[in-house]
Amino acid sequence: MTRVLSVTRTIIVDVPPDAVYRAVSRPEDMGRWSPENLGTAGEAPAGEIERGTTFWGRNKRGAFRWVTRCTVTAAEPGSRFAFRVHAIGVKRPTLRGPIATWEYRLAPEGTGTRISETWTDDRRAWPDFVANAFDRFATGGRTFAQFQVRNIDATLRNLKRELEADAA
Repeated sequence: MTRVLSVTRTIIVDVPPDAVYRAVSRPEDMGRWSPENLGTAGEAPAGEIERGTTFWGRNKRGAFRWVTRCTVTAAEPGSRFAFRVHAIGVKRPTLRGPIATWEYRLAPEGTGTRISETWTDDRRAWPDFVANAFDRFATGGRTFAQFQVRNIDATLRNLKRELEADAA
């Protein structure tokens, strides 16, 4: 089975793009919306985040916990925020290699914003059969693409709920 290497989901929120950008460009806050990410480990990046900023992400899936090292690859206020995950570990992100890229694209939609969240599998060197076997083990029977659809949908719903409640 050929791997699906990218998944994008979209939602419209009734807040302006700059407000959405301020939220999604703060990795330390992602744990408020994501079913898997817990925010950042260590100190959050100080000030306005910019391209090249690195941070550690904290994650959980069931009882399993891990950390990742991430580098911001796009920081365009009001329109785009992205980061690349390039190291992973249980206590420290010591296993290096391309893992995934996460991207948030924002576009005005009426008085609100269309948010598109994209997960891209950066494990291109992995043979499909190895990646598919690993994914099914790590996700309880699904591929990462299938798994990420559920995660992204939950994240976007939670983000929408919080941003619109804050704006009200």
